[in-house]
Parts: sequence; structure tokens; C-alpha cells
Amino acid sequence: MIRKFKLSRYYNKHFLVLFGNGIQMVVGFATSFILFHYLSMAAAGMWYFVQSFVALCESGRYGFLATATVKFYAGTEPKRAATVLGSVWFLAIALTVLILFLNAIGLLFLPYTNNTELILCIKWIGITYLSSLPADVIFWRLQADEEYGKMFVFRMVNSLSTILGFIVLILLHKFTLETALIYNFLTNCLSSIIGILWKLSGFKYIVNRSKECIMEIMHFGKFTFGTTMCSSMLVSSDTWIINFVLGPAAVAVYNLAMRFMGLVDLPLRSFVTTGMSDMAISFNAGNMKQVTYKLKKYSGMLTIAFIPFTIVAFACGIFAIKFMGGHNYEGGPMAVAINAYGLALILAIAYPIDRFNGLALDIMHKTQANFYKVIIMLAVKIIAGFIFVEILKNIYGIVIANYLMTIAAIFYGYYQLRKSIDYNIAGILSTGYSEIKIFIAKERKIIFGPKDKS
Repeated sequence: MIRKFKLSRYYNKHFLVLFGNGIQMVVGFATSFILFHYLSMAAAGMWYFVQSFVALCESGRYGFLATATVKFYAGTEPKRAATVLGSVWFLAIALTVLILFLNAIGLLFLPYTNNTELILCIKWIGITYLSSLPADVIFWRLQADEEYGKMFVFRMVNSLSTILGFIVLILLHKFTLETALIYNFLTNCLSSIIGILWKLSGFKYIVNRSKECIMEIMHFGKFTFGTTMCSSMLVSSDTWIINFVLGPAAVAVYNLAMRFMGLVDLPLRSFVTTGMSDMAISFNAGNMKQVTYKLKKYSGMLTIAFIPFTIVAFACGIFAIKFMGGHNYEGGPMAVAINAYGLALILAIAYPIDRFNGLALDIMHKTQANFYKVIIMLAVKIIAGFIFVEILKNIYGIVIANYLMTIAAIFYGYYQLRKSIDYNIAGILSTGYSEIKIFIAKERKIIFGPKDKS
């Protein structure tokens, strides 16, 4: 007999993060649909080219401070928490001022270039980066406090306001690449202002900063900064290589294919969000056995779950790509996008192990090793990317480069972690399989009740 279904059972941090990421992904799909349908292929490619540089700048701030905020803020007593948050705010502002200064220098060169992509980058990178400053710090603080319900609401403010702004522009027949960038900036400002008014920012604690805490965060963050910057470049380099070798229209085709990798990235990002604080708490308590167990549990469960999940994602993605691309991408571009998506999904099965290996290295203060890992990945990606894109003259070259890069990353991460903890790939898969069996048995018992032993 099936018991009454209670949604309240799933009201936990994993579900809240997963649900929040899911809603954000849907909004992201809707945004991409608008871009692909209402902008030309070249204009859509330029949008993603500009956003790749914005994302690179934001990843620098995130890499330098996000992991450090969670690590030094989570679970600490109030006085220490205030010092950490104030120090984080000080460093976040300093980084933002640096980017604005560099952007101001770039503005001086605008009269000397006719390159549309470069002009758009110089005009929009600095102010877009500034507009997201308060929202970023708020998000890190909520993650460290494990306030996942508030995180969900806060993220929706930004995502929904962006899509609504685009819809208004379409209705007014004012939707262009330029107006899309303007509204993206305004919606970032809106979410930051709302977060401050809700008193989520903790900006008042900037007076509690200390030189010692700032130096501690800087020392920790210098390697996570490099790691995250290189990781962002791993993603952005796809766009850069394709743009420089094949042009902005090919960038649009590649991004059409990769839009639906969010179906795979959704559970991965969700468990990384909760797994980071979960592993950090165990490490700060000196419980390395639990750190190892959680590493194997998270990465193992996701790896096994990804096998059937990617099959379903491919079936759904074919129709979704055709729907999102519309008539602008019919024929050859559509076929290339679908094939590239399928090849990327096969590789995605290996992502959980790679992602949690990197996370464990950061949590265990092996940030330098993780930084070197990403440097190796970036070198393999860029060299192989240029070679294979130039040879094949299509976006499949980037997909091949991604395979080579991921293989190199897993082997290096495994080698570094084996120096400190007892784990292996077989152990990850075994633990993941056991945890999935336990999870399924538990859910079955809750829904159907215990088995009748009579």
C-alpha cells in the first residue's frame, strides 16, 4: 500500500539547492530561447562572447573569496564571523575597483578599434562586474550559513527580473544586443539593492575587518583564485577559440549545443554547493575519515546516477535544441549542435569525480595542487582546441579537446589526493553504488512502508 506522499520530507538543503538551480536553469533556457530567436546568429554569438569575459572577471572574485568565505565563516562564533565577513567585503571591493581601473584604461583605446566584439567588451565588462558585487557577497554568506531557502528566493529575483525585462523589450520591439546588455546590468543592480534592503549583505561588518584575517583570506584565496580563474578560462576559451578561428556565428551554434549541458550541470552544481560546506565542517572538526567518506559518497552517487541520466538528457536535448534554435539554425548548424551535445554528454559522466577531487583539494588546503591541476587542464584545452578546430574547421574540435583535458585532470587530481587520503576510483564507485541502494531502499520504505515479513 502506498503511503501518503509528503513533500515536507524533501524540504532539506539538498532539495532546496537542487530546486533553486532547476528553476534558474529553466529561466536560463528561456533567456537563451529569446536570444537565439530574436537576435541574429552573429549577434547571439557576440552576446556570449561578451558574457564570457564578464564571467571570467566574476570568477576571479568568486575564486578568490567564495570558498574562503565558506571555509572561514561557516560554523564560527559571531565575533569571528563578523571579522571574516568584513574582511571579505573589503577584499571584494578592492578587486572590483581594480577591474574598473583596468576597464577605464581600455576605454581610452575605443577610438582606435572597429572590432565590434572588443568594443562591446570594453563598454560593458566593468559596470556589469560592479553591479553584481553586493549580490555575490550575499550569496556566499547565505551559502556559508546554509540559508538555502533565502538563497533560492534571492537568486530568483535576479533571474526572473532579467527574463521579464527581455520580454518587455520584445513587446516594445526594442530588443537588440545593446538593449539586452543594458537590461542585464539593470537587473543585476536590482537584485543587489534588494539584498541590501533585506539586510542580507552584512556590509556593516566591514568595520570589523582585521589585517590578520584579510591576510589569512588572501593567503588561502590566492590559489583558489588562480584555480577558479583558470577553470573559468576552460569554459570561456571554447568561445574565444571558436570566435577567433570560425567567427561569432559558430559561437552561437556551440552555445546552442552547450545550453542543455545545464541538464547535467544542475545536479552537479547543487551537490557541490552543499558538499562544499559539508566537507568543510568535517575538515574543520579534524575528521578526515568523514571528509574521505563524503568525497566518495558525493562523487560516486553522481557518477553512477549520471549514466542513465545522460541518456534521458540526450533524448530530451534533441527536441529542446531544435525548439530553442528555431528556423535560424535549421540544416547544418542544427545537426552540428546536436552531435556536439551528444559527445559532450558522454564525457559528462566523468565530471563528478573531477569536480569533487578539486573541491577536496581546496578544502584540505591543497589549493596549490588544485591550481596546478587546472593549469594542466587549461594548457591541454587551449593547445588541443586550436589544433583540432583548425584541422576540422568546426566545433567538434573543441569537444575533442574537452575529452583530453578531462582525462588529464582526473589522473592528476587522483595522484594528488592519494598522498593524503585512502581512496581510489573503484572505492568511489563502490561507495556511490551502496549509497544509492540505501537511498532507494529508504525512499521505498517511506512510500510503500516496510516489507511484510509474514
